[in-house]
Parts: sequence; structure tokens; C-alpha cells
Amino acid sequence: MHFEEERAKKINEIEAIIKNYLPREEGWAKTVMEAMNYSVNVGGKRLRPMLMAETYRLFGGTGREIEPFMAAIEMIHTYSLVHDDLPAMDNDEYRRGKKTTWVVYGDAMAILAGDGLLNLAFETAVQSFEMEGCEIKRASKAFSILAHKAGIYGMIGGQTADIEAERLGSNVTKEHLLFIHANKTAALIEAAMTVGAVLAGADEKEIAVIEKAAYEIGIAFQIQDDILDVTSTLETLGKPVGSDEKNQKTTYVTLKGLEEAREEQKRLSEHAIALLDSLATKRNQNNFLMELTRSLVTRIK
Repeated sequence: MHFEEERAKKINEIEAIIKNYLPREEGWAKTVMEAMNYSVNVGGKRLRPMLMAETYRLFGGTGREIEPFMAAIEMIHTYSLVHDDLPAMDNDEYRRGKKTTWVVYGDAMAILAGDGLLNLAFETAVQSFEMEGCEIKRASKAFSILAHKAGIYGMIGGQTADIEAERLGSNVTKEHLLFIHANKTAALIEAAMTVGAVLAGADEKEIAVIEKAAYEIGIAFQIQDDILDVTSTLETLGKPVGSDEKNQKTTYVTLKGLEEAREEQKRLSEHAIALLDSLATKRNQNNFLMELTRSLVTRIK
């Protein structure tokens, strides 16, 4: 099967898994549930649950205990986007070609929808503990990784540094920017891939290699996002371009220039692939995971 066809098939499978854990829109809290579901169902690449599932398969995982974690990480990612788009943050009105949650439901309901998705993510992930074949020790470690990478020592920490960087303007250093990228973007990719490895029974050395590869994928992914904000269009990207400049954000492109940004992104991606390949020779070859990582280099949206 062609890579794009296989990816489309896997996205459909992931969509079905996520849908299984979304709330039913009923009762006095119906509106926030609608806003939560709207936010998740806007679509997307489903990159994080896909990376999680493929890493799980790389280490020989075959059970269904991965599914609640797959849904959970997409909920966490979505909540972060809902809050990111708010007027107090990036003030974006479109995402993936559709109106953002705050535009449709208002600021207050968008904040609650984000909060609801974050809480629902952990309610969902913990369901794996009760699934047949789940090893509680592995699931507990995976749950801890997910919580840590999503919190103040991960994504929220990166978002905090990102907000504070706006006040510094051109005085933002490369170290500051890398901290933002490492935590705001790479942390959830690290969570996805390490959770997959842990649930499948990878050892500590293998988990360390996966975390390093995920870090490099995450940084490369964010650099490409910065590049596309400069070079793409609203129609192609599905969200406003030039928003980094509008918000006076320092990015890898503004700091190092377009050419150096492209070179760094390519270097990181190729090294990440080499790390994954080193694991595949010992474990199970996963050609799709390799191709998925390569596709991040050339993505146009």
C-alpha cells in the first residue's frame, strides 16, 4: 500500500478510537461537550496518536491498552490548541480551515472546553488499567509520562516561556527558543513515543533512544511549522500565515534565517530516523514509522 493511502487508513482508525472516548452531548453541560467535540473533530494529522501506535508496534505491542492513551494524547494536544487560539494568546480565528473554538462558542466556553479536554484525557487514559492484558506497572509508568510531559515540566512550561518571549522581542536567545520548542512542541511527541514504547515493554536503554528521537522529531516539526508560517498560504495551511510576525514572535526562522532553519530541520530529522532504524534492527522493522518521520521534513501543511 502507498504511504499516503496507508496513512489515510490509519487516520480513519485513529478517528474511530478517539470518537469512542468523546462525551455524549447531553444534560446541563451539553454546550461545553459540544465545544469539546467540535474542537477535536475539526480534524488534523493525528500525528501524536499515530506516533504512539507505531512506536508501540515497533516494540512488538499488539494489545488494545494503547487505545485510551492514543485518544488521551489527542485530547491534550487539542486542548492546547483551543487555548493557544484564544484572544489572550495567539488570537487566531481559523485552524485547519475552520473557525476556532472561541470564535464559535465564545472565550469562556472555549476555556472550559480546553479544561474539559485536559481532564477527560486523564479520565480516558486511566481506562487502559482495566483492559484485558494490560500490565499495571507499565500502564502506571505510561500515565506518569503523559502527565509529566503535558504539565509545567513539559508543554505548559514551554507555553509559559513562549508567552514571556513575546515581551523580549529580538532579545530572545537560541537557548530560550529551544526550551520553548523542546517543551511546547517536542514534549508531547516524546510522550507519545515513550508511552508507546513503555506499554509494549521496551527496556530503559530503548526508551532513552526513543525519547531522544522523539525530541529531534519534535524540534524538526516545530522548525517546519515556523518555515510554513513564512512560506505557505492560508488555503494550503488551513490557518493564518504570518501570525508569528503579527504577534512579534521570535522563531527559528527569524533567529537563524530560512536557509539555516531548513538545514537544521533536515539534520534533526535524519538523525531521528537513524536512531529509529537502530532500534528496528533489534526489534520489529516498522517502515511506516520511518516514512512518517521522513514526511515531517517535506510536509506543506
